[in-house]
Amino acid sequence: MPYAGGYQSQVFAAGGSPFPFTVQGLEDAAREKLPAPHFDYIAGGAGRERTVAANVDAFARWGLNYRILRDGKPGVPSYTVLDTPMAMPVLLAPAGVADLAHPEAERAAARAAADTGVVQVLSSATSTALEDVAEAAPEGRRWFQFAWPDDEKLARSLIDRAENAGYSAIVLQGDCHVAGWRTRELDSAFFPFQRAHGMGNYLSDRRFRELAVMGPRPARGAALDPAEVVAAAATWNRLYTRPALHPGDLALLRAWTDLPVIVKGVCRPDEATLLADAGADALIVSNHGGRQLDSGLAALDCLPGVVAAVGGRVPVLFDSGIRTGTDVLIALALGASAVMIGRPWLYGLAIGGQEGVTHVLRCLEAEFTGALALTGHRDPATLSPADLTPVTTPSNRRAR
Repeated sequence: MPYAGGYQSQVFAAGGSPFPFTVQGLEDAAREKLPAPHFDYIAGGAGRERTVAANVDAFARWGLNYRILRDGKPGVPSYTVLDTPMAMPVLLAPAGVADLAHPEAERAAARAAADTGVVQVLSSATSTALEDVAEAAPEGRRWFQFAWPDDEKLARSLIDRAENAGYSAIVLQGDCHVAGWRTRELDSAFFPFQRAHGMGNYLSDRRFRELAVMGPRPARGAALDPAEVVAAAATWNRLYTRPALHPGDLALLRAWTDLPVIVKGVCRPDEATLLADAGADALIVSNHGGRQLDSGLAALDCLPGVVAAVGGRVPVLFDSGIRTGTDVLIALALGASAVMIGRPWLYGLAIGGQEGVTHVLRCLEAEFTGALALTGHRDPATLSPADLTPVTTPSNRRAR
């Protein structure tokens, strides 16, 4: 087995890369590339952004146990969750309004995900209609995040469209039912939905247009007139999410689709138990990347309790704070079946479109595969808490 290989060797052979390799480098490059309100919407969080910081800093409280005795066989980072094969246990997290980062938005991300064998989880609040995203990368694997609207016909329409377009799971968004207090957006007075950003799935929906009194869908790429922008924004704001969510609602959702139903935003063991009992096919531990509730617990600190509560009955995935390949490994060792990344792929999109997202994913894959081998594993499924040691004095330095 060569000492250096894969993406590292390709970078060395090419004499470098136009894209940064560190988390901070990606963020800085995106900040320089984007208008300030666009960058702040992507990077920002709720309030003083303590939850954003806690999500990232939580990983510094765990040290990986390095091993040197080995059989010499190469690591294989591929994995399967809910019958969905993945080149590595990493998915693109649902992130709305991607056209703030790049005009190709979710289509560029879909192509990058397909090229690297990564699953794309598409937000409800996309800049691009879900059918157009599927068409951009027909060979890709996709799940659809469902923000349950407060209109049953619209809800059923979105589910039917996702199923017909080849999405293979429904991710029920539970962690964004109330607007977070986002001071960066308030400072810039920039709320993208007020300008009809992030409404690709709604503006392309017959039922939504009926509710907004907008008439038939125009030709692809046609601009909205000012009155339509106002009508669309007001209708979206009124209907974006149902105010209530109960475990029994999963039965109704199951009556609408045969796809697996995954619930995102679970941080409490008691809620995890109730949702597993109600028939959820999987859970995602997430605090929406710290964008909703300030001073919240780090999502990583919630993961072990949720994993213990469900006792292996359903897979538990993880989101919020993943920045590096070693972060991926730590979350898997604490019981996650797979993880999702959000801001890093948006930073990659901002600085390089499809190639930028591909770069982010290939960096994660290279670092994760190496870390897997260096901790004595060939398969992500064999990771466990035994691979970790608590670090009593966490570093004050943020991950580069």
